[in-house]
Amino acid sequence: VQLQASGGGLVQAGGSLRLSCAASGRSFSRYGLGWFRQAPGKEREFVGAISRASAAEYADSVKGRVTVSRDNAKNAAYLQMNNLKVEDTAAYYCAVTDRAILSHVYVREADYYYWGRGTQVTVSS
Repeated sequence: VQLQASGGGLVQAGGSLRLSCAASGRSFSRYGLGWFRQAPGKEREFVGAISRASAAEYADSVKGRVTVSRDNAKNAAYLQMNNLKVEDTAAYYCAVTDRAILSHVYVREADYYYWGRGTQVTVSS
């Protein structure tokens, strides 16, 4: 499985961005998918994830500002981020697991087997 995250950029605080994650292969509907981020000097952290059944969970730090969605027909997932804050500045990564249970949302890095390259999000004050 190959993943490609895109959509990052420079945005002012309070602005919005929509990140995309494109996946190769024909089994996208069978994948659980997660978004993680890593700021300079910090460990990678969970942002949000979506199950095969499109249930989602979010980190407390982004809850209410972020929405994860998926379009199985396009082999793609999205991370809509609104009301961005300076502390959201990080490289954002999408990841999938092909061992996903239908309704389970995977929030741990260790649950994911395939990772894409990050896309940089920079939020200015």
